[in-house]
Amino acid sequence: MSELPLPRLFLQLLVPRLPEMTQTLQRLVVAESPSLEKAVADRCAQLLSSEWRQRGARVELLRSKTRGDHVRAVVEPSAGKSTGQILVLGHYDTVYGSGTLRKMPFRIRGGKAYGPGAFDMKGGIVQALFALEALQQARVRLRKRIVFLWTSDEEVGSENSEGLIQKEARRSDAALVLEPSYGPKGLLKTSRKGVGFKELIVHGKSSHAGLAPEEGVNAVHEMALQILRIAKWTDLRRGISASVNVIEGGTRTNVIPDRVRAMIDLRALTLADMRKLEKQLAALRPESRGARIEIRKGSSRAPLERKMTTALFARARHLAAQMGISLGECSVGGGSDGNITASLGVPTLDGLGAVGSGAHSADEHLLLRTMPERAALLAALLASL
Repeated sequence: MSELPLPRLFLQLLVPRLPEMTQTLQRLVVAESPSLEKAVADRCAQLLSSEWRQRGARVELLRSKTRGDHVRAVVEPSAGKSTGQILVLGHYDTVYGSGTLRKMPFRIRGGKAYGPGAFDMKGGIVQALFALEALQQARVRLRKRIVFLWTSDEEVGSENSEGLIQKEARRSDAALVLEPSYGPKGLLKTSRKGVGFKELIVHGKSSHAGLAPEEGVNAVHEMALQILRIAKWTDLRRGISASVNVIEGGTRTNVIPDRVRAMIDLRALTLADMRKLEKQLAALRPESRGARIEIRKGSSRAPLERKMTTALFARARHLAAQMGISLGECSVGGGSDGNITASLGVPTLDGLGAVGSGAHSADEHLLLRTMPERAALLAALLASL
């Protein structure tokens, strides 16, 4: 093979493959895969399985009763004996219901590929497929087993797949997450806020609002007082936010409401701040005599703290520089399955997927010219770890 440094060799091999990458992307996007429609998602999982088998991976479908089946594709080290494992992680489910293609078809315009899930994150899966091909074509002798895990429920909280992710993460020396990058420069995500969804219920006492208001305990009024208290926990300079985003309660204008429900979104950049938020929530006490507060747990993800990404990002930036690419980093507020791997102490690098914009919108798209670059970067990381 060429005497070029491996990252440049991978890029040289992959740039001519862009038409094939685009065709593969179209196949995956057209295979709709909504999180909440198991039969439809399962068809996409079958397609993914076929794509990985064609490239020599050992593939198994991890069955799920309620969500789409998860896809696990394994590539063993060249010498047959592994010195460890690398987890390449992502999801194939999308936020779009089946039939979205009729009003949002796959299309290419101005060097961009549009379509439901193209950016978030089927483009990343395509890049992983071709990264594996580049490793094979360059005859790279892998030292570690590579496990590609594509889950079906990330967009709805990863409740079904979290145990699978944890199991693979505990076996792995590093986790590379193929979620989309950030912004037009394709920044990698070296920290993510932790996310906690909680339910706050205020119980009061109903009464006639005109004839006997003094006999009631107004749950809406009590909830308003609690919301004002929760809002004060936000500290944007420290990356802390506490938002009440859904409120339900009351029956009629002439009835003192006896029950109100609110959904709370808690986010923080550090585990210490997430724990503080949860303690503050647990410590809430009613201000109205006779009112009662109930807190129900929802889904949560620990923060992806930057200390878990520092070494991997430095390696990625060095490899990208060998291809003439300047690689940047950022912190984002949304969580991903990378939060799960990092919470187990596994070095994790996120945002290695597609470069584009418009996730979860009618304008969702990726920049086609960047796909060979990102696939070459992933191949270089896998070859060097």
